[in-house]
Amino acid sequence: MVDIAIVDYGMGNLRSVYQAVHKVAPAAEVCVTEDAKVIANAQRVIFPGQGAMPDCMRELDARGLRQAVLDAAHNKPFLGICIGLQMLFEHSAEGDVPGLGILKGDVIRFAPELKDAQGNKLKVPHMGWNQVRHADHLLWQGIAQDARFYYVHSYYVKPRDTDLTQATSDYPTPFVSAVGRDNLFAVQFHPEKSAAAGLRLLHNFVNWNPL
Repeated sequence: MVDIAIVDYGMGNLRSVYQAVHKVAPAAEVCVTEDAKVIANAQRVIFPGQGAMPDCMRELDARGLRQAVLDAAHNKPFLGICIGLQMLFEHSAEGDVPGLGILKGDVIRFAPELKDAQGNKLKVPHMGWNQVRHADHLLWQGIAQDARFYYVHSYYVKPRDTDLTQATSDYPTPFVSAVGRDNLFAVQFHPEKSAAAGLRLLHNFVNWNPL
């Protein structure tokens, strides 16, 4: 039985995620897989992603992985990353497509004309390092308030249930950068690209026993 399955639906930054997880859990059996049976039997599941929402949803279905992801998100420690966060929600403005509907809420785009407090124009996509203000969740253990994580995204999630929110960042106003409930946790940033803070979050995930 695999300890940690990283879901491969053709759209993720899989090598970087694998290397980061292997670094924090060198004794664990970690695999990148598009096999639904492997995902179903894994102890933990990581659901990463990069790219456009319509492409990600199409590829997930084309590879027959939808049900395996749904089951994992309900039944075992589950970590979504970037698009792997956005796909958990009901609907995305990117391509006007439905998501998996595991969490209630929408994925919306940053406004086209964003400016910081000094009036300087901010670019979309939001790309680079940004501070994260986090709630009291075990996956934040050992991570300082306002620690910096790495982002690349033009869209962000707007949960219907505010209790889901586990962290926010500003660009320039607050947006939800992490959500969680029960056995599920998901982040908009890329922990695998976020140096020591990102590795600590992954370490916390592979040692998390929420069930």
